[in-house]
Amino acid sequence: MASLRAQPLRQPLGRSLRYAGSASLLALAALGAAPAMADDLREALVNAYNTNPTLESARATQRATDENVAINRAQGRPTVNVTATHIEFIQQSSNAFTAPERNLSIGPQLLVPVYSGGAVRNNIRAARERVEAGQADLRNSESALFSQVVAAYMDVLRTEALAALATNNVAVLRTNLEATSDRFQIGDLTITDVAQSRSRLAVAEGDLQSAQANLIAARETYIRLVGREPGELAPPPPLPGLPDSVGTAIVSALENNPNLEAAKQRAEAAGFHTKAAGAGRLPTVNLFVNGEYSDFFGTLGGPVAAQFAQSEKTANAGVRVTIPLFQGGLPAARQRQAGARESAALEDVIASERQIIAETRSTYANWQAANAVIKSAQAAVEAAELSLEGVRAENSIGNRQILDVLNAEQELVQARAQLVTARRNAYVAGFNLLALMGRAEARDLNLDTGGPLYDPTVNAQRVRRKMNDWDRDPEPAPKSTRTVDIPAATATIGPQLLPGE
Repeated sequence: MASLRAQPLRQPLGRSLRYAGSASLLALAALGAAPAMADDLREALVNAYNTNPTLESARATQRATDENVAINRAQGRPTVNVTATHIEFIQQSSNAFTAPERNLSIGPQLLVPVYSGGAVRNNIRAARERVEAGQADLRNSESALFSQVVAAYMDVLRTEALAALATNNVAVLRTNLEATSDRFQIGDLTITDVAQSRSRLAVAEGDLQSAQANLIAARETYIRLVGREPGELAPPPPLPGLPDSVGTAIVSALENNPNLEAAKQRAEAAGFHTKAAGAGRLPTVNLFVNGEYSDFFGTLGGPVAAQFAQSEKTANAGVRVTIPLFQGGLPAARQRQAGARESAALEDVIASERQIIAETRSTYANWQAANAVIKSAQAAVEAAELSLEGVRAENSIGNRQILDVLNAEQELVQARAQLVTARRNAYVAGFNLLALMGRAEARDLNLDTGGPLYDPTVNAQRVRRKMNDWDRDPEPAPKSTRTVDIPAATATIGPQLLPGE
């Protein structure tokens, strides 16, 4: 992440989002110019960052992890206890002539741990490492959410464009059917031509229903992730910091990917746990101070109670050294168990590294392929438009059949749909590549203008040394927004410019 901010020549995505009108190879130009008051991608990301329940849950989980440092630190701090006991002696021994009938005993105790074999120190270190691992997991949760939001945003744009294509195709085929029927009436065409036109129209109407259903699903996914319904979405801005080669992408991913960082920190924590487990065979040293106050309520001494003091105070202090000699193999078993878990954590680092390398290479290839498809699809659209124009002209003079016109129209629709989908795929793959490289988090996207960014280190620093037993945070309450009041998505679309128009 830091490496992205250190590169002055690379434009941050947040800045790009403020200049959404700039040219971009990956923008969905198929949707035409952005409306003046259109929602943009940056607004969607900011809203998801501030209101998404999955991200809020991850933050709360991280705050719970932060408390492990204070919990383990408390094991090495002094403890003070007061024990009060009231006893009623219901049945006395027949030989007990001076035993009391009741007794109130109050005993305070101060215990100060001095040495625990390193268990407390190593458990604190392990907890710190796990806090840092959790912070890396939270970074990954951010980038994963942003990847989903970008995909949802692009899916809405894509399905709107496809629905527009399907609507236009139905209108064109309906006009073709009317023209074919008119020419049939004057004997210029046969009933076969009419049937072919009617068949293509029926298929196109079915495709339109599917496109509208897909549009509704895409909009509902957007609502789920962003927390509000999509308005007229503006074309996305250029993606900053995309790598020049797959090797550059791999280097950045291995340096900055949060999943890999989290795995490494968990392995470090597991090493400290192994050391802490070995402390079970070492001596422990504690200082203690005990006091006791007893009140017998005038019942001590029986018939001669006046000869006895009816209350007393005692106090003692000392050092307690516990030297374990034999524990049935328990410390060794615990250390072997911790060592095995450390080995597993080390293997997880390698597994995470392998996965990141594979995903980065695959995503880079998908991004490159989608860009290549864009070029070929643009050429296909231009050729299909020219072909359709020529076939229609030849049909008008009788050199082409209606089926040829229908096929040419279908080829143009397919080429336009491929172009829209390729642009969506290229943008999503590019953003996913940035996420794998550790460059798709809130701090990289300049989302702070929507409010201060959430900093998990603030809470970690706040709670790490707290020692007040009565310190409490505010009552838990959800922070994310609900979507129950948002109307159900529809397949309504505004006027759209078709690809190539």
